[in-house]
Amino acid sequence: MKNKPALELADVKAIAAAGEAEALKNKWAVSIAIVDDGGHLLWLQRLDGAAPISAHIAPAKANTAALGRRESRIYEEMINGGRASFLSVPDLKGLLEGGVPITKDGACLGAVGVSGVKSTEDAQIARAGIAALGL
Repeated sequence: MKNKPALELADVKAIAAAGEAEALKNKWAVSIAIVDDGGHLLWLQRLDGAAPISAHIAPAKANTAALGRRESRIYEEMINGGRASFLSVPDLKGLLEGGVPITKDGACLGAVGVSGVKSTEDAQIARAGIAALGL
């Protein structure tokens, strides 16, 4: 039997607070989603002024990063590089940069997905949130 680390509510709140702080510092209106290692939604917040669609895109990016165990931008890069077949991958919908997995000791604990600004900025907010865990 293996043991694996898991996100606790305190972890999720720390990630969300740090992500929100990064977004507010830059005056970016975004949605922030946090999922567990199975891609199940643990947290969703839409900051004031964020587009309604961002509340759908952020969880999709997080889900993709968690299930794929890699940043969602990897899929975007594959598709942009001509591997359009990745558009047919089941259950992966957030094939855009902005989904970042949360890893500890090689294990994926979940992921953060952000939507609302440039995709590189979305990823910046996700990484800032994850950094709050000090992994």
